[in-house]
Amino acid sequence: MIKNIKWNQFPRAALDALYPRRCPVCGEIVTPKGRLICPSCLLRLSPVKSPVCQKCGKEVWSEEIEYCPDCVKHRRSFARGMALFNYTEEAARSMAAVKYKNKREYLDFYAEAAAEKLRQYENREEWQFDGLVPVPVHPARKRKRGFNQAEVLAKRMGERLEMPVCPEFLYRIRNTEPLKELNPDERLRNLQQAFQADAEAIRASGVQNVLLVDDIYTTGSTAEACTIIRTSAIRVPGRFCLRGSKKSAFLPFVLDKDAKVGYDREDRQREAL
Repeated sequence: MIKNIKWNQFPRAALDALYPRRCPVCGEIVTPKGRLICPSCLLRLSPVKSPVCQKCGKEVWSEEIEYCPDCVKHRRSFARGMALFNYTEEAARSMAAVKYKNKREYLDFYAEAAAEKLRQYENREEWQFDGLVPVPVHPARKRKRGFNQAEVLAKRMGERLEMPVCPEFLYRIRNTEPLKELNPDERLRNLQQAFQADAEAIRASGVQNVLLVDDIYTTGSTAEACTIIRTSAIRVPGRFCLRGSKKSAFLPFVLDKDAKVGYDREDRQREAL
């Protein structure tokens, strides 16, 4: 009977026939069939392009600039950052649909794009990792929304990269106020002691290096709050969670408009069109 079907084992083609895939940009049925996004809509997104900050991965205005102003000002506990797309009206609508309209199918496209980009760096030491950890949301928010978009994204990336996903490594213990209207210093204060690591889960897993996955990056406050946690599972002195003796990296799939540094936004949007 239909109610007993395990949908994650159901052939993708059959699911597409029953429930045609919707484009994460325009929201219409994807054409041609078999794609994750309409080809014309792909051109409406603005991919992050070089030159980028060598720490967080946001765009900078010159190849001569190694670090963006945020990363010059604030110490980072993660090794490197990478992002897929800049914040545009299309990206904002797509993210909002995922979060607030339960359009989780859109994350298939972003997971595939993230996996493809990461494969380009698989031989670089700073991008060697053996597990994915999604940035957690507070249980109250997860109950209200029904899911954590970063966790869904990480799991779909893990399927494509054949990599374990470890949401049990990190959990949120404070339901912080929304960060959108806060400046960088306020964001950091707001996120202090918001996260906690599960030392036993980390120790038992054997995972040494992780990719921290989130859906959006603005100032880096959330990434820093996740990677600065102290845990007895780590034998290395000093700060960090979720890694053994090496380092973590993070990958948000969209850079917020406030994260962009050193280029004309209207020029970039025209370029994407």
